[in-house]
Amino acid sequence: MAYTGEVQVGGPADVHELTDLMISKVAVGPMNNNAYLLRCRKTGEQLLIDAANEPETLLELIGSDGIASVVTTHRHGDHWQALAPVVESTGARTYAGRFDAEGIPVGTDILVEDGDTVRVGENELTARHLVGHTPGSIALVYDDPHGHPHLFTGDCLFPGGVGNTHDDPEAFASLLHDVETKLFAQLPDETWVYPGHGGDTTLGAERPNLGEWRERGW
Repeated sequence: MAYTGEVQVGGPADVHELTDLMISKVAVGPMNNNAYLLRCRKTGEQLLIDAANEPETLLELIGSDGIASVVTTHRHGDHWQALAPVVESTGARTYAGRFDAEGIPVGTDILVEDGDTVRVGENELTARHLVGHTPGSIALVYDDPHGHPHLFTGDCLFPGGVGNTHDDPEAFASLLHDVETKLFAQLPDETWVYPGHGGDTTLGAERPNLGEWRERGW
């Protein structure tokens, strides 16, 4: 079956099969968080993006091969409720943005800066530091050599707008600026967007609405 990105808490994962990478998306917890398991097809190495909740669900998804690393996209508590038990069970390295790590109650092994590379097997993800939803949120870009890019945005970009900036005009301006200059300006319309909650989108579907977002202020 073709990948849709539509998942429900308690339901099965949806798997996006790429040439070099498999991306499994699952919804967990009371806030319908998305967690993404990336698996290198050549080496079998795995990386988890956001150990958000339900450690038993995530560990079942990970399976007996374990994970080499787990990336937390930002400091908000709904994105790391399962981090401690997942790390304890797998021994995975932990990654987080430099300016959010202090707000995550599990130690961060590798502090991530804008432009840093995070590897999963033979595949590279590039981190983008996006300021506004939190001080240190990071998105991850997988530039598929066999197709279009894939973008994991945490809570910084969703279908219909950027992440919540809590009616702070300065934070909103910062987040919209970073999303425009680091994502929309550098990646093509075909880029597939995997957000921290809910369904997926593409940059092309969202690009025509940037002016509207700016005008409405959220």
